[in-house]
Amino acid sequence: MQTSPLERIVEQTRTILRRRHYAFKTEKSYVAWIRRFIIFHRQRHPVHMGRPEIEAYLNHLAVRERVSASTQNQALNALLFLYKVVLEKPVEFPIDSVRARRTKHVPTVLAREEVQQVLGCMSGRYKLMAQLMYGSGLRAMECTRLRIKDLDFAHRQIVVRDAKGGKDRYTILPESAIPALQEHLIWVRQLHTEDLRQGYGRTYLPYALDRKYPGADQEWIWQYAFPSRRLAVDPRTAVVRRHHISPSTLQSAVHEAAKLAKLQKRVSCHTFRHSFATHLLEAGYDIRTVQELLGHKDVKTTMIYTHVLNRGGLAVRSPLDAAARTGPDRSLRERSAGWGTVTKDRKKDLLVRPAPGLAVG
Repeated sequence: MQTSPLERIVEQTRTILRRRHYAFKTEKSYVAWIRRFIIFHRQRHPVHMGRPEIEAYLNHLAVRERVSASTQNQALNALLFLYKVVLEKPVEFPIDSVRARRTKHVPTVLAREEVQQVLGCMSGRYKLMAQLMYGSGLRAMECTRLRIKDLDFAHRQIVVRDAKGGKDRYTILPESAIPALQEHLIWVRQLHTEDLRQGYGRTYLPYALDRKYPGADQEWIWQYAFPSRRLAVDPRTAVVRRHHISPSTLQSAVHEAAKLAKLQKRVSCHTFRHSFATHLLEAGYDIRTVQELLGHKDVKTTMIYTHVLNRGGLAVRSPLDAAARTGPDRSLRERSAGWGTVTKDRKKDLLVRPAPGLAVG
């Protein structure tokens, strides 16, 4: 059966993405955006399209579908990959002219008491994962992808493998979470043993390590620390495996706990990471140390947490707090009619005389 030009482009894109070791999540996203782009222009071949068609589609996303700037830029990145890498057709216009400007938001940070309130509304492995995100500064995906070999109980540290930007890093393993984590791993080992007995027990290994080290995908150290409760079919190889917990499931558990805690803040998994960095800086740890624990490439990214500290480097105190500490200016109070202590002799006058700066009527 002959395939359509659209499907040939999609398969070619998928092959190049896998050859370059892009994440499966990125592969799905790029393929989806390329499909939408071609369908939007009524199945025209991308070779016969260029700047006007790309701009028209981006305008459609921004005006009609009203997507966020990050979503619009994600679509642009997929189209740039299509033209530059897959089709090897240069894009003859400045990229910055069509890239949406992202709004810089101040991160949501929980107080220490609020963190404990959210954790108190969680239980089981989701509570344990939330404790690691807050106690170690892990992203949701980094937490779900942890393997047994990445947990170093002797040195109280966690090895985060192939994190954002393809980098590895070390971060701390909270001592208070170790007993619950070790108890959880007993259940995980029992689950793995049962999988092996039924003929399964294989896990995904990156970069064809299962061919380089035959049988490694069944070894205990390579298993996920937080496995899914159900077996699933690998979408790339069609092999039945036990994958890790879905990040969306963890996100739902955090949202539900925040609702139960009745916090007046929007809480997500990443909020724990923001709180981890902020509380370390509040405790006086060096910003370079926090940068290494978070895995930030540039210290400027870490410096965003200095804007939400209760006391920053300038130690700025609100003038309202200063006035409350020293008391009101008595001379100013005496000069301002209608303000300060009201005596019996002036009560009648204040009822008809407005405060300074206020109009009557």
